[in-house]
Amino acid sequence: MVDSSLAERLKSYQQQLRPDEPLVEGRLVRMVGLTLEAVGCNLPVGSYCYIESVSGTPVEAEVVGFAAERIYLMPLKSAEGLRPGARVTPNKRALQVPVGFGLLGRVLDGYGRPLDGKGALASEGETNLNGKVINPLERHPIDTPLDVGVGAINAMLTVGQGQRLGLFAGSGVGKSVLLGMMTRFTKADITVVGLVGERGREVKEFIEQILGPEGMARSVVVASPADDAPLMRLRAAQITHSIAEYYRDKGKNVLLLMDSLTRYAQAQREISLAVGEPPATKGYPPSVFARIPQLVERTGNAAKGKGSITAFYTVLTEGDDQQDPIADAARAILDGHIVLSRRLAEEGHYPAIDIEASISRAMPQIVTPEHLARVYRFKQLMARYEQNKDLINVGAYTRGSDPEIDLAIGLMPAMKEFLQQPLDQQQDFLTSSQRLELLAKAMRTNRSQ
Repeated sequence: MVDSSLAERLKSYQQQLRPDEPLVEGRLVRMVGLTLEAVGCNLPVGSYCYIESVSGTPVEAEVVGFAAERIYLMPLKSAEGLRPGARVTPNKRALQVPVGFGLLGRVLDGYGRPLDGKGALASEGETNLNGKVINPLERHPIDTPLDVGVGAINAMLTVGQGQRLGLFAGSGVGKSVLLGMMTRFTKADITVVGLVGERGREVKEFIEQILGPEGMARSVVVASPADDAPLMRLRAAQITHSIAEYYRDKGKNVLLLMDSLTRYAQAQREISLAVGEPPATKGYPPSVFARIPQLVERTGNAAKGKGSITAFYTVLTEGDDQQDPIADAARAILDGHIVLSRRLAEEGHYPAIDIEASISRAMPQIVTPEHLARVYRFKQLMARYEQNKDLINVGAYTRGSDPEIDLAIGLMPAMKEFLQQPLDQQQDFLTSSQRLELLAKAMRTNRSQ
């Protein structure tokens, strides 16, 4: 039998312990690739902890899964200096996102810390990484055009305040340049830019050359280049959205640009495969396709009279494959897509927007029926020309055989000129609409002759 005094002491100690409180400390027992395994820490998924390293600087990690008594951890930075049996200590303070108007003109990393060497952030508080869910019935419908300063988009793919669009492009066809044009020219109160998983040198180039001092003055940039750990890249995307949500809740009309949604999905794939989730579609586990709508649905309009987040997500189509699984998933959840064509880029046609393959789903609700009719007529002639382009180029088509093709041939130089725009030149919504109306008149005049 246990001594009565000892039993009483054990009982008193047991009462002092909270059954819902995790154990204070655990130890590292395994490391394979990006995945760390620890025992002794009863930590929930999504919490953070510190792992002791030989350098003396602890490695911060997030709990991403568990199996029986073991928890799976993913480091937020390099895991160098870890050893078997290293202490694992819970970080009771969850990582928060600094927010406030003092962030304008600043560049942050995936931790939410300044990258630009301009000193501490003048934040007004902190917010959660995951944001809050908005009741879909409380969202104000998309009914107001947004001037993005790019004529082809304003006239042919009109964007509405609170709309979410994808910018689908292969590498090297000008998506970053188009993003920079929209950042400088869009009529929005504040711009939040997320550079996730792109080349490190592109971050400075985007800020200094594409964004410029004028665009940067009303922008916040969150950057996590390709050499960051996958968790950092995920956090950078979440921080980008948390900051945009803060400004929307303050009644501002926000433009959110994220380059790229594909790199975000690839970061989630790295994490999911590392913890043992089976691949489903072309190497992507199911959790990737669950994460995309969770992120995208954080943008859009708030309730009537409050702010909005108009979002553009770049989607990298590997080998210009529009049926890539991420491109397909993004196309299904977004409110439209703008496709950039490598063929047009090689011809020196900028911005290289493929009008036939692009669509704005909100456009019928935000432009007049007359404007929509002009766009449809423009696309009909463009499609007719493209269908017979080979015959026209080799001289096999005889003029007079088809009036529609004759009209398309005659107007094609003006139509191509209409879709092009110098990178440093702004074209507002009114000017774009007027140019389209003049082109529509030429279509009617030539057809009647």
